[in-house]
Amino acid sequence: MSELLKRDGWLEMTRRKMLGTLLVGMGAVLTGCGVGSVGEKFSTRGRILLDNLPSYPPGLEEAIRFPLLEAITGRRARRFSLGSEIPDGPLAFKSTHEPKPLDELEQMLVVTAVAGSTGWHHMIYRNARYAPHLANYSMAAGGRTFPSAAGFHTSEVFYTDDNGVYFLPTRDSGSLLEKGGDGEWDLNKWLQAHKSRVQKIAEGRLNIPPEEPFMEGHNTWCVNRPGSTVIFPVADLAQHHLGILCFLVQNGYCIYDDMNNKPIPGMEKFKTLVDVEHPYPMTFIDQYALSEASVEIACACYAGMLTLQALGLGGWMFDGLDRHTVLGASGRPDIPGLGFRYDTDPRWPLPNLTGKANLFEAFCPPHYPNMRAATEAIVERKYGPGGPFNPETPGPWKDTRKVRGSAQVHNEEFKDCVATMAQYVYDKFGKYPATVPSTFVIMYLQAHHEELDFYNQHFSPGAYLHTHARHMEMWHGGRRQKRR
Repeated sequence: MSELLKRDGWLEMTRRKMLGTLLVGMGAVLTGCGVGSVGEKFSTRGRILLDNLPSYPPGLEEAIRFPLLEAITGRRARRFSLGSEIPDGPLAFKSTHEPKPLDELEQMLVVTAVAGSTGWHHMIYRNARYAPHLANYSMAAGGRTFPSAAGFHTSEVFYTDDNGVYFLPTRDSGSLLEKGGDGEWDLNKWLQAHKSRVQKIAEGRLNIPPEEPFMEGHNTWCVNRPGSTVIFPVADLAQHHLGILCFLVQNGYCIYDDMNNKPIPGMEKFKTLVDVEHPYPMTFIDQYALSEASVEIACACYAGMLTLQALGLGGWMFDGLDRHTVLGASGRPDIPGLGFRYDTDPRWPLPNLTGKANLFEAFCPPHYPNMRAATEAIVERKYGPGGPFNPETPGPWKDTRKVRGSAQVHNEEFKDCVATMAQYVYDKFGKYPATVPSTFVIMYLQAHHEELDFYNQHFSPGAYLHTHARHMEMWHGGRRQKRR
């Protein structure tokens, strides 16, 4: 963190202090409504909570007070950033200002809104099929700023700016948000906990040429521009698919190969565990995994999108980048993307990307020797140290050890059943899952400083929020560098 930011102490903010700003406002409203004594009580309480706030950008206080409903109704794609240009057409405009990168506070607020850990996952309480055991679907003990089907949490977040490409792993971080007995929490501590996990994996901005086929034509003028931060949530579909197979077996179901209209060999020995007479189609489960993971990474971007409104930053969530280019299968050495390994096979219409070694590896070969090893890794993630069903993992309950330890453990027969299905898929189709990618991106978030002059020239009033109108004043002292 820069010395300037350390000196200003702009992150020394607690929820108690946040509450103070709300109480001050509530006191003013109540006083204005004639309830003076009650209003004064709220205002006094608010002033006490705000007495010792260190210096920080006034925009942060405004962002804390920003109404959720205004963020929802005020959400718009605001694509025109400082330094951008539309050379022709009815919205032609050339910015007269230099691009301005997000400062460290702005960037960490946005990135943490997308990828942040928000405490302990509360788990899924009960299924009558195996009560009184705790439902054992989840694969992460911690919750994040976005939901994940059954608490699988298989995605992680990458991002890029002018200086580099970064990785922020949080899916197995446990809780990075500590709350006091009255719900108090420290914003500085939360952001610093996430900042300490950021890994820089490459120098310079991720190279995504502003042309087709690397990005869709309507994005070539505005995406990944100088000054912008672009965030890429990536899903491990192989792991997610294995999680679904565990879910199916736990509830007495299995799959068959509907592509070849045949049962999976060897499943008959598990007939006391799953219903081998009425299996699910394999491709249905593939689509299930793709759909659930897509929702997960889209919700992550949406959390960031709402945050942009509160901060007064421009940007939007979108899917108009070539997925293979982003992950690393452009086929060109000068466009490495995130550097994921990819393989090709005559059976596949497209390359299959499986991850980046020692950083983000899909739960399938070549990162595991076989699907039994990947299944063991799933079980270890669930029941091993830090896992959601390890009695030693902290949690939100009064008797956490009892709750976590009550989940049914996946025994050898269970693991054999899951691995038999998964290994068949890999052997038959050469990849896992069979008909969807092993890793997947679909939704991205860009954050940048908005060029208000463009909106003032071409739009009627209301094209941006008061937070956008005052952003430079509230966050940067009104400074905006003129283009030379």
